[in-house]
Amino acid sequence: MPDNYPEAPADGSVMPAAMRAPRNVADTGLPFLFLVELLMKVIFQRGQIGLPALSAHVKLGAGVLEPLLAFMRAEKLCEVQRNGNSGTDADLYYHLVDQGRLRAADYLRRNAYCGPAPVTLADYSAQVQAQSVARMQVTRDIVQLQFGEVVVSPQILDQLGCAMNSGRALFLHGPAGSGKTYLAERLHGLLSGAIALPYAVMVDGEVLPFLDPMLHTLASEAPVPPDPRWVRALRPTVLTGGELTLDMLDLQFDPGSRLYQAPPHLKANNGIFIIDDLGRQRCSPVELMNRWIVPMARRVDYLSLHTGYKFPVPFDVIVVFSSNMAPQHLADDSFLRRIGYKIHVGALNGQQYETVFRHVCQQFGMEFNHAAYDSLLQLHGQHGRPLLACYPRDILAQLCDVARYDSRPPRLEIKTLRWAWDNYFGTADGSDGIQNGPAVVQHEGVSK
Repeated sequence: MPDNYPEAPADGSVMPAAMRAPRNVADTGLPFLFLVELLMKVIFQRGQIGLPALSAHVKLGAGVLEPLLAFMRAEKLCEVQRNGNSGTDADLYYHLVDQGRLRAADYLRRNAYCGPAPVTLADYSAQVQAQSVARMQVTRDIVQLQFGEVVVSPQILDQLGCAMNSGRALFLHGPAGSGKTYLAERLHGLLSGAIALPYAVMVDGEVLPFLDPMLHTLASEAPVPPDPRWVRALRPTVLTGGELTLDMLDLQFDPGSRLYQAPPHLKANNGIFIIDDLGRQRCSPVELMNRWIVPMARRVDYLSLHTGYKFPVPFDVIVVFSSNMAPQHLADDSFLRRIGYKIHVGALNGQQYETVFRHVCQQFGMEFNHAAYDSLLQLHGQHGRPLLACYPRDILAQLCDVARYDSRPPRLEIKTLRWAWDNYFGTADGSDGIQNGPAVVQHEGVSK
């Protein structure tokens, strides 16, 4: 995918991340005393620190730091000493005096954040809007490139591509094992263009750490934003499942560290947020849907600080719901009309199932056997099992397990295939000629 910044805003204005680096305190948009506190906390934790290292840590240039440090010296909070003979600012090292250390400890008790300087909420919101995920274009060629090796109905691919262009939420539904989660995760490959992300965002005097190495991948070999408080990253894809609770969708505040944790959908801005296994969360689907109804309609969410201050944040994310249940069983019409695409992912047809089966055999280093495969199809018909995409890998994996147990290469055979089927579905109850208990047929270590 192209690795460039999104187009400039339609009104011709410059995006915040593309503006020049702050040259003075006013350019940062941050309060003077807030920056003083930030520097004091950093110096307190480091013991002493040189000016270049301090600048690199807080992502602010010397022109911003010098008046802040001069103020700290005038207030008898820190001292400076010169170590080295270069005659430059690189020789200057700052450390706190006793009064400064007491002040810094108090600042840390109020807010332990001491990372890169944040950007303002207004700048973050403007940047998200300028690089909106809805401005991407997904074409048929891009979808074919990303899903070329995936065995899936062309109709479903067309629906996925159009859904991504809409920028609206989509709902994948169908039986368990049909490949919904796999398809949802592959949507990441349709995201194009790098975006700018801040290290942190300031809201009403509080700092929200934003950049998450677990969720955000830095874009390599790309121009660095002029303002070091921003980084260049790929559009994110965030996946949550049964662990999701309503509390996780709000700001999390730790009273001990006095630090905030941004909710996952905020970190997913300009990308995709996948809610897998909808209906299995620790909150009811109705509660979850009610939580999303305003953000999905207005593309804005509202979060609250621990002080009670409530503020809006952009909701520029394609929400992908995945569930074994039909949409109408999970939400009412008011919510469902806000979901642009409802895509059913069902069982494969015979040709697709054989293609998947052959691919899995190849991946496992197992030679395809027509007779064994035909016997598997007979078992599907006998037990009324649909041809779901998950079955070939799950069943053939058991053939690999027994091969390792017998210290031999895996082979596709009727007897071992039936053995794996019975293990997987728990059908060896004696009703179809297969007996429990002691082995009645021995096949290279596998009891049948």
